Amino acid sequence: MAALIDSSIFKKYESEARGYCRRFNPIFSSASGSIMNGNDGRKYIDFLAACGALNYGHNDPDMSSALLKHISNNGISAGLDLFSVPKADFLNSFHRLILKPRGLDYRVQFTGPTGTNAVEAAMKLARKVTGRTNIIAFTNGFHGVSLGALAATGNKYNRMGACFSGVSRAPYEHYMGTDFDTAEYLDKLLSDPSGGIEAPAAILLETVQGEGGLNTASAEWLKRIATLAKRHGALLIVDDIQAGCGRTGTFFSFEKMGFEPDLITLSKSISGYGLPMALVLIKPEYDIWEPAEHNGTFRGNTHAFVTAKVALEKFWSDDNFSNEITFKAALITERLALIKKLIPGSHIKGRGMMQGISVGCGELADKICRLIFKKGLIIETSGPYDEVIKILAPLTTPVNLLEQGLDTIQEAVVEVMNKSLVADVDQLQQKAKFSKSVAANLPFVQIASMSKTHEKNRDYDLLNH
Repeated sequence: MAALIDSSIFKKYESEARGYCRRFNPIFSSASGSIMNGNDGRKYIDFLAACGALNYGHNDPDMSSALLKHISNNGISAGLDLFSVPKADFLNSFHRLILKPRGLDYRVQFTGPTGTNAVEAAMKLARKVTGRTNIIAFTNGFHGVSLGALAATGNKYNRMGACFSGVSRAPYEHYMGTDFDTAEYLDKLLSDPSGGIEAPAAILLETVQGEGGLNTASAEWLKRIATLAKRHGALLIVDDIQAGCGRTGTFFSFEKMGFEPDLITLSKSISGYGLPMALVLIKPEYDIWEPAEHNGTFRGNTHAFVTAKVALEKFWSDDNFSNEITFKAALITERLALIKKLIPGSHIKGRGMMQGISVGCGELADKICRLIFKKGLIIETSGPYDEVIKILAPLTTPVNLLEQGLDTIQEAVVEVMNKSLVADVDQLQQKAKFSKSVAANLPFVQIASMSKTHEKNRDYDLLNH
């Protein structure tokens, strides 16, 4: 066991901006596959996967081997945007295994190494191509926290204290309810010269809103948004930073939906290994950048090229991995359907291996997730009120380990809901005692009426818990 470390060092020296470690507070020392190891020797099943940056799990042995070989041979580390063998290898594999089989034609732009950098570049390019400034983004969307990407992000907590411009907000599918056609609404606004929205340079969206609560858009709605973007002279940007790289079952989350984005942003799991890497896929006719017009010291992480190439070759050379994800996704849906029955008013959200269950309020989700963590499973919440318990297990998680994690979630839900039921029964009993003391001074007919009403309400409350 590694020497124990005093956690006070983080509170003493690290910024208050730290986040995940406030809920998941062990000091982690190592990880493999879907297991993280605490410095104290305790093991945790990982259903967070670095917020979707580890789709292939921790420290894939083939990627580790390739990276160690590259480093031991004095391979290029920081290379700006210079030509290098690892970059050529990645581009060849990406074209051969990802773009060509899907009939897609895109240029690859390497941006700064995080998702928000890719979003900034895509927005900037769309404005350059169209000569317009306005970007349309959707309710509950999340696109990063640098200023431009943050303007397109809906989350109030992340947006506070900043001044934004150049983005108009539109309602996502079903945001206004299932009977409200948000695509038609947006089309009407853009078609009306008095609609109050400037002609957009781009429409930016996620097909599954990961941080926004696992809201999913239908293929029909997405096709209509793509059509109206073209009709109104705007580029369509799909942010596939969290939903891409296999998370929904296919490499891109929009595959087989009948449309092609003009620009696509990728990050998180594109490196395969959790190394910083981000890129924008650009339709050739829109690749009008001047040399170094959008640059950055760390555009193109050479170590990430090495592991990304291995990830593509290992997992995307055929359909086996995609089929495996589909099987596991069905298993998750099946298990969530059982858990849903334990929580009145809850419902399943998401698709593929980014699914979860909305429990109705953030307080209940927090109670469940804290108990889940105590039982040895790392999982987060999402949604505007953090009301969605969100499963982001590595796509490579073995079925038996996936089931073990789902068992843990179900056990925690049962315990929390049972405690809730007991608390409600205690509350009812206290009310009953109070009613009896008051009833001593009431006429017989009024006592009988109160008793019947109380029993009826008690039965209803118990049934609904």
